[in-house]
Amino acid sequence: MDFSLSPEHTELQARTARFIRERIIPLEGDVRQGRHGPSDSFRLELNALARAAGLLAPHVGPEWGGLGLSHVGKAVVFEEAGYSLLGPLAMNISAPDEGNMHLLEHVATDEQKERFLRPLAEGHLRSCFAMTEPAPGAGSDPAALATTARRDGDHYIIYGTKWFITGADGAQFAIIMARAEEGATMFLSDMNRPGIELVRNMDSLDQGFPGGHGVLRFSGLKLPADAVLGEPGKGFRYAQVRLAPARLTHCMRWLGAARRAHAIAAEYAGRREVFGHKLGAHEGVGFMLADNEMDIRMARLTIWHTAWVLDQGGRGGTESSMAKVICSEAIWRVADRCVQIMGGQGVTGETLVERIFREVRGFRIYDGPSEVHRWSIAQRVMKQGANW
Repeated sequence: MDFSLSPEHTELQARTARFIRERIIPLEGDVRQGRHGPSDSFRLELNALARAAGLLAPHVGPEWGGLGLSHVGKAVVFEEAGYSLLGPLAMNISAPDEGNMHLLEHVATDEQKERFLRPLAEGHLRSCFAMTEPAPGAGSDPAALATTARRDGDHYIIYGTKWFITGADGAQFAIIMARAEEGATMFLSDMNRPGIELVRNMDSLDQGFPGGHGVLRFSGLKLPADAVLGEPGKGFRYAQVRLAPARLTHCMRWLGAARRAHAIAAEYAGRREVFGHKLGAHEGVGFMLADNEMDIRMARLTIWHTAWVLDQGGRGGTESSMAKVICSEAIWRVADRCVQIMGGQGVTGETLVERIFREVRGFRIYDGPSEVHRWSIAQRVMKQGANW
């Protein structure tokens, strides 16, 4: 594996970093950011800046306005975008839209792509991915899927409840997972159709996703048969098409945020004097900075290796699970150390460190908790062990 960057990737990395520092970071204090994320008017202004810089939705194919980046290319660009918590949103590479674009590009019909993918990639609307359910429905165990889709002539009728649906409030369309007669099936639906209700928004530690995280209720949502995404009964297969790369792109974006927290903490440790020395000269703090450097380096190597596997045509299921655990926990350690280094300031809004600390904590849970991924990896180890 050659991890050296091509001239094209090096140029794109520098251009993205410059865009984030010059155009996006100065806007981080904009008041159009609330408990449930930035407003849509603010998002549209940020998207316009990225569009003017030629950096809007760079992950989608050129026919949809992007740069058609490989997974390694995304690793380079997404990390730089994540250096500001607003960067991924500005460049239209934030969850859940980024993962939905990837899924639509690979599974949707030409008509569905024109109706849903193109305006999504162009930043004209938002989407959500409705899969997770309250107990006893599907959470980490997709086999517990409780939402139903009953066939009624040329239509499907959907009943069920979903929650932790990121971006549901204000999304123009949803990708819905439901259990049909053929098995788990994905559906595309406009959010303004009768039978869809946003019950409430859920308060959470993070506040970086427009629309926050919502609870949706489907009460007789009637969809035509051509609203099926892909083929009936293949929903779980399509979920892996989306989730394996999406876990990795989360790692990329949050690594950029961890770098930002580390930079703030290192700068503070270099100017704050305690007991006659710079804070960073004390071993306790110096070692934390060193551990941050090592965690950031290991996370990046893990991301690049997994991206390389995907670019070589690998399915990447186990690799992305391992990357998700390694990176989410390393990124959390970096953020936690940065709070400790900053002392009292680390638990206030005086710097971005406290906000990054809150934002990255959920990453150890969503897209599969670390414990579930470890369990899955262990099952693979036991299965392979029988053949040793």
